[in-house]
Amino acid sequence: MTLFTKAGKASSREQIQIKEVVDDTLVLPGNEYRQILETSSINFELKSEEEQDVIIDSFQNFLNALPCPIQILVRVREVDIDQYVKDVAKMKEKETVPAYQKQIDSYCAFVKKLVSGNKILSRRFYIVIPYKHPEHHQDMKVIKEHLGLERDIIIKGLERIQMKARALTGIEILNLFYGLYNPENIKTQAITCETVEALLKNTYV
Repeated sequence: MTLFTKAGKASSREQIQIKEVVDDTLVLPGNEYRQILETSSINFELKSEEEQDVIIDSFQNFLNALPCPIQILVRVREVDIDQYVKDVAKMKEKETVPAYQKQIDSYCAFVKKLVSGNKILSRRFYIVIPYKHPEHHQDMKVIKEHLGLERDIIIKGLERIQMKARALTGIEILNLFYGLYNPENIKTQAITCETVEALLKNTYV
């Protein structure tokens, strides 16, 4: 089962195909489970020809040593510069030195001018690790141990290519999907631990 799909006129629930998130693990229909790694990247073009050859050979070895099929996701999104400028401007309120206040104003003006008419994009890279149990299995400890072994192999393989990787937490997984299906709302309504706790306790307004 591919985790990120477009299913035509299918409902949102059918497209997303998520039952729940338990212990930082996605639970999908059909006794399937997923862990998601966020990885760093390599600026391949800035490497020398010799370094590029080493990276290509290392990546080939990484693919050949994979313990399971993986899905690679590249997420490109527009950076919310307006919010960034607002956050920087708030620093002025705490600053008492006039010279520093002036520098903050100048910096905010510079950033606004720099991005005027241009979109600033960020790219994030993810690896989805699958696991399918032959029977309906509720022992998350066993499931997490299996996924953990494959996760560690993949992380070590990436380290040989000078890349870093880490497993997403449950909240980060929810935010990833929330941002994919609600790109505008995620800017001002990101999911937090407090949000989830309020929803579970029905204390939200």
